[in-house]
Amino acid sequence: MNGVVALAAAHRRGERDVTETVEALIVALDAPGDPATWISRVPADALRARAAELARGPQDLPLLGVPFAVKDNIDAHGLPTTAGCPSFAYAPARSAHVVARLTDAGAILAGKTNLDQFATGLVGTRSPYGACASVAGATHVSGGSSSGSAVAVARGLVAFALGTDTAGSGRVPAAFNGIVGLKPTLGRLSTGGVVPACRTLDCVSIFARDAADAAAVLAVAEGFDAGDPFSRRPQAGPAGRPAVLGVPRAADLTALGEGPVRRAWEAALTRAAGVAQLAGIDLSPFMAAAQLLYTGPWVAERYAAVGAFLEQGSPDLDPTVRRIVLGGAAPSAADAFRGAYRLAELRRLTDAVWTRVDALLVPTAPRHPTHTEVAADPVGVNAQLGIWTNFVNLLDLAAVAVPAAPRDDGLPFGVSLVAPAWADAALLRLAGAWERSDGPTVDVAVVGAHLSGMPRNHELVGLGARLVRATRTAPAYRLFDLGDGTGRPGLLRDRAAGAPIELEVWRLGVAAFGRLVDAVAAPLAIGSVELRDGTTVKGFLCEAHAVAGAEEVTVSGGWRAHLSAACS
Repeated sequence: MNGVVALAAAHRRGERDVTETVEALIVALDAPGDPATWISRVPADALRARAAELARGPQDLPLLGVPFAVKDNIDAHGLPTTAGCPSFAYAPARSAHVVARLTDAGAILAGKTNLDQFATGLVGTRSPYGACASVAGATHVSGGSSSGSAVAVARGLVAFALGTDTAGSGRVPAAFNGIVGLKPTLGRLSTGGVVPACRTLDCVSIFARDAADAAAVLAVAEGFDAGDPFSRRPQAGPAGRPAVLGVPRAADLTALGEGPVRRAWEAALTRAAGVAQLAGIDLSPFMAAAQLLYTGPWVAERYAAVGAFLEQGSPDLDPTVRRIVLGGAAPSAADAFRGAYRLAELRRLTDAVWTRVDALLVPTAPRHPTHTEVAADPVGVNAQLGIWTNFVNLLDLAAVAVPAAPRDDGLPFGVSLVAPAWADAALLRLAGAWERSDGPTVDVAVVGAHLSGMPRNHELVGLGARLVRATRTAPAYRLFDLGDGTGRPGLLRDRAAGAPIELEVWRLGVAAFGRLVDAVAAPLAIGSVELRDGTTVKGFLCEAHAVAGAEEVTVSGGWRAHLSAACS
């Protein structure tokens, strides 16, 4: 799936038809993938009807024809809201304020995604609908609670997705899946139509492939909602982008250990020095504030939101979620005031930091656990993941999680940029500068199983690759269904009998490109592919002997179209 900005622009200019995008979406949704990603999906005939509706309407909509997904604690009319609990499900009378703004702008809702039940967790495993896995590997968790939303974007099924973020639920899964996760200022996006977790702290978050796409979605989704008592009227944020980044002292980073996460963080610091001035800061008052979210009285907000339902003891309740939320009945009103007083003290201590720096740079998470590790210690592992995310909403800060270079063991690694309220746009500008600072790169054309939404796309994402554009080859290539059980097509150069073939161009760092080349198995190989604009990039080609007896599918124009025709 193309990025938000590029895809909407192509639709507005008439370079790509919305119907074509929807058909590619349907194929991608039906392709093998993580079965835990979705809780409910918009049927194919309804997607086609939406495409036809958009084709008849105005063609200048900012998100024209852009597919997106919604975490299933956010209302979307026509689909049930479950909050990850089937017995809680209800049919909303209308879409949430933020969903309505996006669809009014021309976006196409693809479905509702999985989550840690009642948005309680950072692991992505606490759901009767299944435990999502990171796109980097099935053994590692996706992160949560916005698990399905992050996976849907990382796998290229949709161009962007909505999550929620109270304790890091929009940032941890972004880090574990190699994408951008924007946690806006409290109240910037309406939470009207969102099942609350901690209502005073909840935020709707945005998952996207890059900072520009996140900014484009934010520009449409934001807006004061008089029906939401926690909505805030937008305020002007800082101009430009942060120039001085505060980085934690070594004493604040002991949770990193001495392995691949520590080395990835040190590489990120070197990279950060190229985009901003770095200044050491004492992160301890921020981390002390983070402790209040679950060990302080704020857990009572979770009980106020859904405690009465959980008291009924439905059989589909996650036991860890139930134990955490029902524990919120214990704090007293006096405890709540004592917690508020302590938070005010810590906020005053953190105020001093903002006189020295414009933003903070922190690791998004100290580790990337496996499903087995989470199962062995569900509460302890979850608590570790929030040590650098939990403080953000309590202190009324904005944050954006961005991918850094993958760890040396191949797992994704991410960092978060954090700044005071209303600095969202400035943080996204800094995130864009971060993305452009990743050193020498190689552009690679993919035509088959590595396309967005296809079964091997996660290999590119796991290498830190970014989608640059969708285009076609020069009219000099033939496409074959190899039929060898691998799900891979073969692209063969033939200037005399060839045609333009659909492809995507992905950008990787040089080291990541080397790992990709090492993993390519015969009869495929990496060679040079000519694009329709006359430029040449590296790409997947096939040895000529392998197409003898294979089905030629050149006439389909691309692998997705061939698969769609084969299924119809």
